[in-house]
Amino acid sequence: MGDKERKIMKNIAIIEGGYSHEKIISLKSAEMVFQHIDREKYNPIKVRIDEEGWFAFDGDEKIEMDRTDFSFKDTKFDIAFIVIHGTPGEDGKLQAYFDMLDIPYSTCSHFAATLTFDKYVCNQYLKTVGIKVAEAVLVREGETIDATALVAKVGLPCFVKPNDGGSSFGITKVKSETELKKSIELALSHGTQAIVESFMDGREVTNGIYRTKNGFVPLPITEIVTSNDFFDFDAKYKGESDEITPADLTDELANKIKTVTQQIVELLDMNGIARADYIIQNGEPYLIEINTVPGLSKESLIPQMAAHEGIPLKQLFNEVLEVIQS
Repeated sequence: MGDKERKIMKNIAIIEGGYSHEKIISLKSAEMVFQHIDREKYNPIKVRIDEEGWFAFDGDEKIEMDRTDFSFKDTKFDIAFIVIHGTPGEDGKLQAYFDMLDIPYSTCSHFAATLTFDKYVCNQYLKTVGIKVAEAVLVREGETIDATALVAKVGLPCFVKPNDGGSSFGITKVKSETELKKSIELALSHGTQAIVESFMDGREVTNGIYRTKNGFVPLPITEIVTSNDFFDFDAKYKGESDEITPADLTDELANKIKTVTQQIVELLDMNGIARADYIIQNGEPYLIEINTVPGLSKESLIPQMAAHEGIPLKQLFNEVLEVIQS
């Protein structure tokens, strides 16, 4: 490669790790991004952020990052591709940091990330603009748990899950009032708040979408079919589910789901790749949650959706990165 070519290459940080249980998924997702980044445009370097610190992996070297300007040695970054699921990549912290450094990044804004990471607040907000969501109650750490009152509000069975987590860690399907307190404690071990949410008996589907300079591109809808009690971690990442792409839906219902997904991402003015999860009840999609840093590992849904649509990941990543640099 000549000097002229080297000058137009942009250093892109593929940011992996995180401080949550989702780190193991992040490392797999980051590897997929690293493998499929367009090397004619970008020089990808993995940067890991976790309990050990902030480190760049340059060849065989592991080098501590300078957090004052997000650099190492004499290397600065032009772009950040955030692939941390959970904190600090999905809750707005890194987005705010990069905003201060004026480094463009691959995800939605700080505001949208902070809002969507709080599942309860986000869903209650979206409910005010007509998005259908499950009945839910928020339980904060240290609050007295009134199981009877909670069951009266949301019914049984119900789901208990961390308000600020993902990948189905800490989620329980509760079938009796006596199980509720223990399930809330489990959810709170993964965060500071728990959601107790009505169980919706219906088909589970998910819809990916990403933003290009020409607008949003909806991906095919995938239906999740699992013999597990729900789409838990094992179902997601250990093959204990069937993921049917495209989902066998009427054109009317499929278009309705895609319209709702686009309505959400437009309302939140989101960049990057997102995925909205739904339960279909009585022909209507009910939002479970919106994911702003969805999994990109080989087992993850976005790569499966893109493959079905005939969109190479290199193309998808190029289109996502083009928007944030314009």
